[in-house]
Amino acid sequence: MYIKCWGSRGSIPVSGTDYIKYGGDTTCIEIRTRSDDIIIIDAGTGIRRLGNRLMDENRYKYNLIFTHAHWDHVMGFPFFKPLYSEQVELMLYRCPFHRKFVETILSKLMAPPYFPVRYSEIKAKMEYQGAFTTEFEIGSVTVTPIQLNHPDNGSGYKFTEDGKSFVFLTDNELGFVHPGGLSYKDYLEFSAGADLLIHDAEYTLEEYGSTMRWGHSAFTHALDLALKAGVGQLGLFHLNQERADRQMDEIVETCRQSITEKGNKLECFAVACDMIFNF
Repeated sequence: MYIKCWGSRGSIPVSGTDYIKYGGDTTCIEIRTRSDDIIIIDAGTGIRRLGNRLMDENRYKYNLIFTHAHWDHVMGFPFFKPLYSEQVELMLYRCPFHRKFVETILSKLMAPPYFPVRYSEIKAKMEYQGAFTTEFEIGSVTVTPIQLNHPDNGSGYKFTEDGKSFVFLTDNELGFVHPGGLSYKDYLEFSAGADLLIHDAEYTLEEYGSTMRWGHSAFTHALDLALKAGVGQLGLFHLNQERADRQMDEIVETCRQSITEKGNKLECFAVACDMIFNF
């Protein structure tokens, strides 16, 4: 399983000299499987660069999965170049949504006065899969969804292939239970033993005091979950739009010091644009 991050920023894309190391694009993750399937998670602004790469590689068949429909996770969709190629086949998974919610959200993104090209003008062949609530297969990978603890709900996912697992829990608040959300224990059990856990870590503990119920976790909460779940690697994700590279480095160092003090071997880092993992 090959995993690449095309965007890890939260809420809104950013640019400038303070955001060189970790990048400014919003959520988009690419997975390439042993069966040579391409899985894309979310359509934040990072999907623009991914689309350019896929077209350069003459790859025309992909699977697109959404975690939820907040702006920063869908705003890059109209700029995904493969949409405008008749050669492209795109399978969209409705989880965590039901009925035709995905089609409705995406068509609204491209409706006047928000965008000049209409959804009906997309040339790619698009098919829609149902709203899975239990595990399903995409080629050689088993995908297991879990409800996110976030306003308006959503889904996190576990991707398992050849005994290796990657858990992706962006936009997940561990310090408060939202309607439809799950308990800390549920996320602990879901993440247990994962080779890689990428988890929302938008806030410091001080910031979280005034942002509780906004749907995001303090980095200390994500670290605690990773340590208790016994994961191999923790990637801090959904980086705050105001968080400069230097400040993110300080957070990572704080986490690593805590891990060392506990005598744990967890590998911790902040997820940056273009970061790659291979299992």
